[in-house]
Amino acid sequence: MLRELATVSFYADDLAAAGRWYTELLGIEPYYSVPGYLEFRVGESEDELGLIDARYRRTPAPATPPDAVVYWDVDDLPAAIEQLVALGATAHEPLTEHGDGSGFATASVVDPFGNVLGVMVNPHHREMRAARISRTAR
Repeated sequence: MLRELATVSFYADDLAAAGRWYTELLGIEPYYSVPGYLEFRVGESEDELGLIDARYRRTPAPATPPDAVVYWDVDDLPAAIEQLVALGATAHEPLTEHGDGSGFATASVVDPFGNVLGVMVNPHHREMRAARISRTAR
């Protein structure tokens, strides 16, 4: 039933500020912009990150950050956390190593707009991605 992640959507009370923050973080401009919505394509697989003006929220904003976390693959987890905090994010979940020393680790922050942003390194995920890229390059 579920095939792949299509879009991660975050809400922001100040969409312009959120757009500037994510442009600085990602090092790219949104590829799509209409009143009330910005969208970025991130990484080799061009995963979509959408920013929605909070005026369009269908339910009240949660009092605390949500439990669901989408994790984005990064090359250097400690450096990514450091950069996120330097840009104004706050720690949510500390860097945590998982498993048997394989290098799988996660962390998360809350962006300045109240959204949980997860970051991770996962050698298994990278192997799968490399194999997928290799298959599509043929």
